[in-house]
Amino acid sequence: MVTTIDELQAKLREQLYLADRGLATAIFLALKLPRPLFLEGEAGVGKTEVGKAVAGLLKTELIRLQCYEGLDVHQAVYEWNYTRQLLHIRMLEAGGDRPQDQDLFGPQFLLRRPLLQAIEWSGAQPPVLLIDELDRSDEEFEAYLLEILSDFQVTIPEIGTLRAKRPPIVILTSNRTREVHDALKRRCLYHWIDFPSFERELEILTLKLPHAPQKLTRQVTAFVQELRKLDLYKIPGIAETLDWAEALWALDQQELDPAIIDDTLGALLKYQDDMLRIQGAESQALVARVTAEV
Repeated sequence: MVTTIDELQAKLREQLYLADRGLATAIFLALKLPRPLFLEGEAGVGKTEVGKAVAGLLKTELIRLQCYEGLDVHQAVYEWNYTRQLLHIRMLEAGGDRPQDQDLFGPQFLLRRPLLQAIEWSGAQPPVLLIDELDRSDEEFEAYLLEILSDFQVTIPEIGTLRAKRPPIVILTSNRTREVHDALKRRCLYHWIDFPSFERELEILTLKLPHAPQKLTRQVTAFVQELRKLDLYKIPGIAETLDWAEALWALDQQELDPAIIDDTLGALLKYQDDMLRIQGAESQALVARVTAEV
């Protein structure tokens, strides 16, 4: 469906996602080769949105696996529907039959989790498998995932080996709270998504919030750009910039007003220490600097 990088950028824009040339090239190669795409960057820079945008432009299913500490095969791949198996056993016993393994461990009793859903997918287009925040999972799960990404197959002892007829389009993300093993990275194309420049972030806000006043979006973008230069516990990402601009627009603000900034910082900053540092004189100084420049 996509033959050039320029075309891919245009189609991503139709999905309200602005990708620079480097990211668009990485996505293009991931689709063309095909290879898993591994995206790293700070939280809120748009890594997860890549998976959603790619699924949207390909008009296919997005299958998302949200990683967390303690994630294992049962939550990520499959598990047996024990309640349904128990009911089946009681039905057989009520009829005077003895349950056999083949009666209890068939596909009808299988609960398919995201990885197995992607492997068994039978649609016209392969799905997009988004493995989100891989760095939150344990190294044991990462090793298991390495095996799946190598052959796109899953072995279920009671059934056998299930192989993907068409491998899914795989996008992995990481906030880099820990290092992901090199063995997994070697199987992927890699791209780092950084915080955007002023021009790029302003373009994103204009695309996402077309009805907001241009003066407000320019000042919000400039304020956040200045905020990122400070030593904060958690630097706001693009997602927080959008949330804050939307909150100000919902309050009918046409431009940044020092009187309302302190009351709305909760849409932009997520830690009390950061809010206490910015509120008051610091926020007023930032507004004065921004309004003088923009």
